[in-house]
Amino acid sequence: MPKVTFILRDGTEKTVEFEQGKLPFQEHGLPESFLDVAMNLGIPLEHACGGSCACTTCHLIIRQGENNLSPMEDNEADRLDTAWDLRTSSRLGCQAVIKGDVTAEFPLYTRNYVQEGGGIQLGKPERPEEPGEAGVRP
Repeated sequence: MPKVTFILRDGTEKTVEFEQGKLPFQEHGLPESFLDVAMNLGIPLEHACGGSCACTTCHLIIRQGENNLSPMEDNEADRLDTAWDLRTSSRLGCQAVIKGDVTAEFPLYTRNYVQEGGGIQLGKPERPEEPGEAGVRP
């Protein structure tokens, strides 16, 4: 049974164990990922995108047992590039599947655009129209 130690933002440690193949999967990231384990066992791991690898709010810093995780896929590596306080041992909680004992630390801050009152801007922002130029765009 893998043992997972979460180091929370206040420095306290919470250790949980789970039997592989026995956790009910509730679509929180990949099955038996940090996010899936956390949601099943009452650990408050933020996940603004619902575990779909579309944000970095579930960013974790792996302190021990990195070899007990699934390999990082390209989509996770690409998304991690936008994480605050990125480390060489950073992983997304929704993508890193646990295969053995591991210790992960919550970073002090995450970029949660929804809770911070801003949307995610995709593409070039529209500039407001000036009087007299209705429908004219550069």
